[in-house]
Amino acid sequence: MRIISGKLKGRQIQFIKSNVTRPLKDIVKENIFNILKHSNKIEIQIDRAKILDLYSGIGSFGIECISRGAKNVTFVEKEQKIINLLRENLIKLSVDNQAQVFNQEIKNTNNFFKYKYDIFFFDPPFKENDYINVLQELKKNKCFNNKHLVIIHREKNSHDKLDKILNILMIRKYGRSKIIFGRFNLK
Repeated sequence: MRIISGKLKGRQIQFIKSNVTRPLKDIVKENIFNILKHSNKIEIQIDRAKILDLYSGIGSFGIECISRGAKNVTFVEKEQKIINLLRENLIKLSVDNQAQVFNQEIKNTNNFFKYKYDIFFFDPPFKENDYINVLQELKKNKCFNNKHLVIIHREKNSHDKLDKILNILMIRKYGRSKIIFGRFNLK
């Protein structure tokens, strides 16, 4: 797995094949970043952004953000073996000073309420819907800056009920993946 662009362009990220995680495919990741850079519906830039990468796995999304100029990325992953590899990747790439890593269940969101983020990236297992409760808690606790973006990676046939939490800006499908871009609904 490689870093697509930025100061770490071309560098490799270590990953393991397992049934516990599903690394974000390069083609999907590349399309997400093209939309972030070129869409007139997106008001936030990665440069200097504070990012919350939930269900982060080995950190490919968050590390790509750091490579592209993000100020800080908070990674959250529950699997200890995966967290160890994420930390190794951050150290190997010399970007561990721009990251916070939490080894915990995503449901335990109290660690995040004290921060405000610009970009939220959710990449839960395709069969899991608990992430919706986390979205609701982040919204309720106003853990976002005025200009912010929520990006969710789901299975293309999923039908999650997000309209009371998010204003959906766009949805894109790539193979088995669906990427949802939105902002917290302020109603």
